[in-house]
Amino acid sequence: MAEALVDVLWFIDGSEDEQMDQDDAVKVMEGVAHVVSTLSCDQRQELIALLGEMAAVETHPGRREFLEEFPEGFGLIAELS
Repeated sequence: MAEALVDVLWFIDGSEDEQMDQDDAVKVMEGVAHVVSTLSCDQRQELIALLGEMAAVETHPGRREFLEEFPEGFGLIAELS
């Protein structure tokens, strides 16, 4: 499930105006950030660990960077503080 979520968000993040309305893209990203904010501390930590594992084996540099930045970009790190 995490893999599919990352794939969709990575596509949205990298989409051009011709591919997707940018206002809609922002709404989707904000919606995901909101859902992530409702996860329990244990669930957030588990997702952070899974994203780290995914980043460690990712061969595409852009996707690896997206995975590495995901926890902070979607508020997972801030929520743990």
